[in-house]
Amino acid sequence: MKQEHPAAPAASAFKSIKEVEANARARMDKVLTELQHEMAHIRTGRASIGLLDSVRVDYYGSPVPLNQVAQLHVPEPAMITVQPWDSSTIGAIEKAIRNADLGLNPSNDGKLVRVPIPPLTEERRRDLAKKLSHIAEERRVGLRNIRRDANEHLKKMLKDKLISEDEERQALDSIQKLTDGQISKIDQAAKAKEKEILEFK
Repeated sequence: MKQEHPAAPAASAFKSIKEVEANARARMDKVLTELQHEMAHIRTGRASIGLLDSVRVDYYGSPVPLNQVAQLHVPEPAMITVQPWDSSTIGAIEKAIRNADLGLNPSNDGKLVRVPIPPLTEERRRDLAKKLSHIAEERRVGLRNIRRDANEHLKKMLKDKLISEDEERQALDSIQKLTDGQISKIDQAAKAKEKEILEFK
């Protein structure tokens, strides 16, 4: 699911370097939060309730997130259990998980839905690692776009004589350091997730 990076404010919105930096930092933090969220949906061979975050259950005609109609547990590394608050929804819950395109095959005993997490094939692991790499790269591009916006704000402030050339140079350095730090966080998170995908048996 492609998400745009948060929109840049108009150039005239900033009166100080601090404001430009704070805005860039807040937008970059949002990119990292979105990355964490997306990575939670990429399955490894290990069960995690985050896997079912995207599942919507038909609850009296409305699509409702699974965790609002049931309690989720991971009783063992390759099993998720789903305990509905209202047992009449058990069929809808099972169907929603099966239809969520997650490659899962739930079953229920009338009270509880059990979702075994099948081991990943080598090919599936490679596909997931590729998908992860693509998501991480999109997020890196998002960070670079935010850096470009911030740099443009600084150039405009220099042109409008709100800051000196020295101040602009220091601020550009500071924005570059911030960007490098955030890209390095993306790299670390993606590397850790890739290790989980490829190594967990």
